[in-house]
Amino acid sequence: MNKTLLAGISGLLFYTSAQTALAADKEPITIVITASRSAETVDETMAPVSVIDRKQIETSGAANVPELLASVPGLVISRNGGVGQQTSIFLRGAESDQILVLIDGVKVGSATLGTTPFQDISLDQVEKIEVVRGPRSSLYGSEAIGGVIQIFTRKGSQGTRPTLRVSAGSHGTTDLHAGISGGSNAGWYSLNVSKYHTDGFNACKGSFSSGCFTVEPDADGYDNTSVALRGGTKLSDNFGIEGGILNSQSETQFDGSFQNESESLTRVVHVKANFNVSDHWASSLLIAQSKDASDSFLNGTFSSKFETTRDQISLQNDLMLSSGRLIFGADHISDDVNSNTAFTVTSRDNMGIFASYNMDLGDNEIELSVRNDDNEQFGSETTGGIAYGRDMGDGNRMTLSYGTAFKAPTFNELYYPGFGNADLQAETSSSIDLGFSGRTDSGRWSLNLFRTEIEDLIGFDSVTFAPVNINKAEIMGIELASSMNVAGWVLGTSLTLQDPKDASGSFNDGKQLARRAKRIVQLTADRKIGEFNVGATMTSRGKAYDNLSNTTELGSYALLDLRAEYKVHSKWSLGLQVNNVFDKEYETAASYNQDGVNAMVTLRYIP
Repeated sequence: MNKTLLAGISGLLFYTSAQTALAADKEPITIVITASRSAETVDETMAPVSVIDRKQIETSGAANVPELLASVPGLVISRNGGVGQQTSIFLRGAESDQILVLIDGVKVGSATLGTTPFQDISLDQVEKIEVVRGPRSSLYGSEAIGGVIQIFTRKGSQGTRPTLRVSAGSHGTTDLHAGISGGSNAGWYSLNVSKYHTDGFNACKGSFSSGCFTVEPDADGYDNTSVALRGGTKLSDNFGIEGGILNSQSETQFDGSFQNESESLTRVVHVKANFNVSDHWASSLLIAQSKDASDSFLNGTFSSKFETTRDQISLQNDLMLSSGRLIFGADHISDDVNSNTAFTVTSRDNMGIFASYNMDLGDNEIELSVRNDDNEQFGSETTGGIAYGRDMGDGNRMTLSYGTAFKAPTFNELYYPGFGNADLQAETSSSIDLGFSGRTDSGRWSLNLFRTEIEDLIGFDSVTFAPVNINKAEIMGIELASSMNVAGWVLGTSLTLQDPKDASGSFNDGKQLARRAKRIVQLTADRKIGEFNVGATMTSRGKAYDNLSNTTELGSYALLDLRAEYKVHSKWSLGLQVNNVFDKEYETAASYNQDGVNAMVTLRYIP
């Protein structure tokens, strides 16, 4: 481990030990599902996890899911322009297609690109987001190399609760939301509708050294209409059922010589039944379908169509034993691709069988997990994980874990005409994580050291330019996260120091992986003063590169966002968000503009 990381460890350990001297109210218990596929508290989970609930979403001032996720330790956002433009997410140095994304337990994303259009998921439909950092293929299968991001749509509770929000701001932006939710002992429901529009700004500066070489000096606008309906009922003491639909449609303008407009659809439909077989045995059955579709145009003329339809059936059993908790089940996923591009293969099935066992041994805890995926394209892949946790007293805990993971090749990599390679194998990884966490009278903190090796990374043959399993990567780092209440202020810290590097042994060996900074920092401060809520967020990213050869630099930057909200009535509030206060010029992808100083005014009704 290099000197920078060692210095970071020393500083962070000093910082976290100093926090124990602070005093304030203790935070409420937070429930996590994604880390183990079963409900547990943050203090019980064996994996590093971040949970962003509805209250935090509204306080953050984030306008969309990517902006909200930027607060997660080890997570970097790269966007090709403004709101609604193509967005990539890197977690612990892993790429977007090496991160599994779920919505209400349903696997989502494009089977051709292998990524999820985070930019098209409205925050108005989100109840909370859980981000598990580190490998989780032993529970979920493909893609869970860097971690798992699960988005939960909004639920209803007792009584009737209408919500309304009207926002307007820079670049002709308007953002409208209306919703109603409710419930009783018989069941619950939630309906939310949102409409977003922005005239945007010019996305591409133009450069032949990047993918953004077409200069169209016009504003690149974005429109999104999103509807989410979710509900559930308990039919007996031992049986309940719930279901929902999320439908998001968007139109995006961008710069390009072959395409400069797109119409996209993200749709998730699910039904889930929950059974209590006995006092110690609970089962669930999930039947779902997700759709990711995009039609592209050049100046209004149709150019291309790519559509993924994914059918999923998942059966899970949670069995409480005298010695611990056993979770076992199976997932069947079928992907179908519909495109005007003539793929040689347009469908494939994957059957996964998994089990995990958690043993509670007093102050010690052990968790074992294993999964086998039988994929129609590349055959069988087995992954596993082992974690050890120890209660160190006074609310402090230590964890040590090791896990393997994999990512299946995409349809583009396998079957795209004149490009694909049907002999590709899955990318594989192994990771180790050492974590320390604790609670103080003022909040909580966590510190994690991690190392990941990824093999059989899909690169390109220098002669044929076909995709091949030739690359390797090594990523190691340290993460700090803390949330403290100090003298009336809620202070949040997210700091990651990492070394994501190429380890392929080729001429790029030792170079920094593309678009992944070595330093990621976010600091937040929020306070209630009478009828006012005020806050600020400082975000900083270290230097990165846009290519593997590290010849195209993305400079380091720091941004400051300010926010304030005034309660004008018992149920009405008026807020102001000002982002990039110092009008900093920066890039997260080479030659793509990012927004300068911008503002949004919001009128909100919450009963």
